[in-house]
Amino acid sequence: MSDKSTALTKGLRVFKALRGHTLNGISNQELCRAAGLSAPAVTRIMAALIDEGLAERRPDGRFALSVGALQIAQAHALEVQKAQGRINELNHRIATGLQ
Repeated sequence: MSDKSTALTKGLRVFKALRGHTLNGISNQELCRAAGLSAPAVTRIMAALIDEGLAERRPDGRFALSVGALQIAQAHALEVQKAQGRINELNHRIATGLQ
């Protein structure tokens, strides 16, 4: 594994550790435990995620996914919903014999 993929893997572990903490946030120490990384590593990764608009540091010092990250998730959910609507329409047309 190259250094870049190792750094990316660590970053993704921290990003995934933010899941489920959008409302109350998560501390640096909790992120360290969840991702299995040192405090300096988590601090660097969180700085990069914040710079990229994917995370935020709250006034109380806790971290959470940013609105930008949530917008990505929402866009995916809407795309899946739209696809499901098209599938449902096709199934209905097939079941009813419509062209």
